[in-house]
Amino acid sequence: MDLLAKLTGLGFTEYEAKVYLALLDDYPASGYQISKAAGVPRSMVYEALGRLKQRGAVLETPDERATLYRPLPPDVLLDNHQRAQQRLVDELRVGLIGLYQSREEDRAWSIRGREALLSYARELMRQAQREVYLVLDDPDVAALHESACAAHGRGVEISAVLTGEATLPCGQIVRHPPLESQLHELSGTLVVVVDGQEALVAAGGGEREMTATVTRSRNLVLLVRQFVWMELFAQRIFTRVGSELLARLDPADRRVFESVQRET
Repeated sequence: MDLLAKLTGLGFTEYEAKVYLALLDDYPASGYQISKAAGVPRSMVYEALGRLKQRGAVLETPDERATLYRPLPPDVLLDNHQRAQQRLVDELRVGLIGLYQSREEDRAWSIRGREALLSYARELMRQAQREVYLVLDDPDVAALHESACAAHGRGVEISAVLTGEATLPCGQIVRHPPLESQLHELSGTLVVVVDGQEALVAAGGGEREMTATVTRSRNLVLLVRQFVWMELFAQRIFTRVGSELLARLDPADRRVFESVQRET
């Protein structure tokens, strides 16, 4: 683990991070000793120590010959940082939400990157009030099942079409047959439709960067919701198709129906 890079990720400068790591390894130490151990020029080590004292990351005590320093214990340092960051996030949430106004518009917007679009999907489900329609493959079930079940626990109706082998322990669930998923290129697709007002449709994975389209366009949301509704309806009917009806179907259609029955 690159601890130096991790500390700079928390906001430490390179010299501050080197000084703190050197103190963790050997303390108490004077500025001269820290400079040698950390590889920080003596002209810069006291500046770094001063900034670390301001953030409470090091403690000092006078000695007969020189001021000595010791590090704040790492668990205390990280707990303090976590609380400060949470306060900052909470304050920003209040301020930024006060500026943002949700608007009705017909545009379609793009999101790139799996983590970004999963975060957006979680937020959609967090805001859901009546219903959430989903199409999920196995990785997306793993990433979103907590959000889906939390919404279900609030009384939101969850309806999901699963294209893999994972299960979702809440709501109305149907399993899409693998053959039909392959024919429709549905595997790897993520769909989230919330309250009939906003839809997210994502595809990608593997070697391709995952991308999503997000829209509040009434017409587009209606189409996406209707697609998921029809898949839910069709899979419920497919599982009840008897052998007599199967025998009357075209061979290509029969293979799809038979794959559903094998799954169930």
